[in-house]
Amino acid sequence: MTRERHPGALRRLAAHEGRVLHSFGLWVGRRRHQVGPLDRAFGYASPQAATVYGLAFVCVVETVGVSFMVRQWPAVHAVLLVLDLYTVLLVLGMQAAAVTRPHVLTPDALRLRAGARVDLIVPLPQISRVRRELKFQGAGAGVPDDVLELAVGSQTSLTVELREPVMYAPLLGGRRAVTSVRFHADESGELAKALTAAVARP
Repeated sequence: MTRERHPGALRRLAAHEGRVLHSFGLWVGRRRHQVGPLDRAFGYASPQAATVYGLAFVCVVETVGVSFMVRQWPAVHAVLLVLDLYTVLLVLGMQAAAVTRPHVLTPDALRLRAGARVDLIVPLPQISRVRRELKFQGAGAGVPDDVLELAVGSQTSLTVELREPVMYAPLLGGRRAVTSVRFHADESGELAKALTAAVARP
């Protein structure tokens, strides 16, 4: 059973890495992923920006330090340099994915995303309630199995409750049904207002 799971997990990880790199290209070109002319995009990347850029800086410092230590071994130096630079690219790609893959409110659905890791489409008729509430990861009780938490910078600012469960497929692991989603939006008030109006529309 374990052997059967590995190829699928490796494919999902490779696909995720491909989406991250693609997002980096979109970021450089100042474009967004699948946001149509009638859609409204809502960003969520601000709370994690300082952490990601700080981590990228640490990786760059580590790259310089390691390069200095192994400069007497050209082959080792070349391999480590490529790996370190690729790591920096992936770290920046995390922020790029969050910036270029925003939440999207379409005429028919709410598309919730967490970088290149999560892309969940919730039909508007499935939404029963929208709440603005600030929650922090690690504070209080744990997250129930039927709640999907898409925290950014360890926080969420909106909760959407569903009339019926929707299926969510994690990057690694089995599918599960969720009845509510906690997520963050930089303009949480605007999204809550727009989403409430869209759900109330006949």
